[in-house]
Order: sequence, then C-alpha cells, then structure tokens
Amino acid sequence: MSNVYLNWFTTDEQFPFFIQYGGHEEDMPVHRHVDFSELVIVLNGHATHIVNEEESFIKKGNVFVINGETPHAYKEPVDFKICNIMYKPELLKSAGPDLRTMNGYQALFILEPFYRHNHAYTSKLNMSISSLERITSMIAAMIEEYRDKLPGYQSMLASQFMELVVYLSRQYDNREKDIDSSLMHLAGAISYIEDHYLEPLTLEDIAAQSDISVRHLNRIFRAYYQTTPFAYLQRLRLERACSLLRNSNLSITEISYSCGFYDSNYLARQFKKTYGMSPKAFRKMR
Repeated sequence: MSNVYLNWFTTDEQFPFFIQYGGHEEDMPVHRHVDFSELVIVLNGHATHIVNEEESFIKKGNVFVINGETPHAYKEPVDFKICNIMYKPELLKSAGPDLRTMNGYQALFILEPFYRHNHAYTSKLNMSISSLERITSMIAAMIEEYRDKLPGYQSMLASQFMELVVYLSRQYDNREKDIDSSLMHLAGAISYIEDHYLEPLTLEDIAAQSDISVRHLNRIFRAYYQTTPFAYLQRLRLERACSLLRNSNLSITEISYSCGFYDSNYLARQFKKTYGMSPKAFRKMR
C-alpha cells in the first residue's frame, strides 16, 4: 500500500487545497492519504470501491469523503469519471455553527469518514440527476477559479468549497431515508449537542431530540464514534473553556458557568484530567 501526500498535488502551504477532474481506465491500487481528506463526486460511469478490504459498487451521482489514513482503491472502472477535492481537515473549521448543527453535514463530512476508517462502512450519498447537474456546474466554476488563480482566488475557492459543503449536506438531509437510520440518529444527536452544549443538557434531552432511547443513544455513540454522548458534550465544553481562557479576561468561575459546568471546581478537575494542568496554569501560557 502506498502513501499519498497533499504536497504531491500542491505546494502552497498557505492554501492546502486541490481540485481536479479524475478518470480511471485501469485499476487504482490501494493507497491512503497521509495528511489530507478527499471529497469524491462520481460524475460518470461506475467502479468497485475498496475501503479497508471491503468492496462496494459506486456509480454516477455518488458522493463520499475519505479521511487521511483510510486505505482505499478502485477496480474494474467503466467510463469512470470523478472530481477529487483534496483538503486539510482544518479547512472545515471555518464552518459556521449553523452548518455544524446540520445532520447531513455531521453524517457526510464527520461521521461517515470516521466510521469508514475504523470499520467496513460503504454508505454514500446518492445524488439525483438534477442535483448532480448543479454540483457539476459548481465544480466547473471551482476548477476554473483554481486554474486561473486570479487575485483573491483563495478566498473565492474557500467560499465556493463551503457552498458545496452546504449543498451536499442539505442533499444528505433530504435523502436521509436512503441512509443508515442509526447514523442519521447519531447525526441528529450530535447536531443537537453542538447547538445546545452550553446549556444544561441531559442524556434524556438528547435522546428525545434524536427520537431514540437513552440506551440506543449510548449504543450508537459507542459503535460509530467510539465515545459516549456525555464525553462528547464535555469535550465541546472544555474546548470552549480553552478558547475563553486564551481570549478573554473572564474569571474561571465565570468561564465555568458560561461553558455549562456551573461549578468551577468541577471544571478544574475535568480540565486537569483532560489537559494535564489547571485552567489557571493554562491561562498563564497564553
């Protein structure tokens, strides 16, 4: 198995992004992307996609994301044309809170790639012909922008990429009946947590919003995300606390309350358990 690096395609460290039309007339051997993620849109034809030694049939209209370190390959391509968009995962951090709380975004760009890396998981978005036509037009504009590199092209491409991400996330939401129901329940739970993690939350609240039982909520978090809903909630709150410790002059007690902990001693214990230092010591490092 070979390793593939983003700098094989672009050496622009300020804008680690690459887009191209791709076509495979012969089998592509197993490889993995060491330092980037890849959004793949199948524009024509079909092939067999191999991920972690599991095979699935992919065809025109399929969309999926492969994260770094996930081995994959194509074989038996027939008139197989795709668009590859290669990017550093950090690029998605510019996503606004409204996007991060969309079920389709969580499923397509976060959960599916994570689960695909650890298990045999072949689910993928299947676009309608009309939706694919719109996607094709968006891709063409992005490739033209990337080729011409006019002043401001990086900002334009970043904007176009996020527009594409939003559109695909909406399509995923609209076609969720075709998708694994457990994954969509999980995406719904994560979206709800992302939107309300600074508020008092119970597992019962999260499960009710996801239309599942607390037991099933815990089960699918373990199966897909290898963590618990509570651990995910705590991580978001601690990341918010880190941000406030770096960028504000709020007291630790105020930060505790604003991050949903409601007890500065509890925040301090969880912070030290996670980061190996107290909030006060962390703040001194800024």
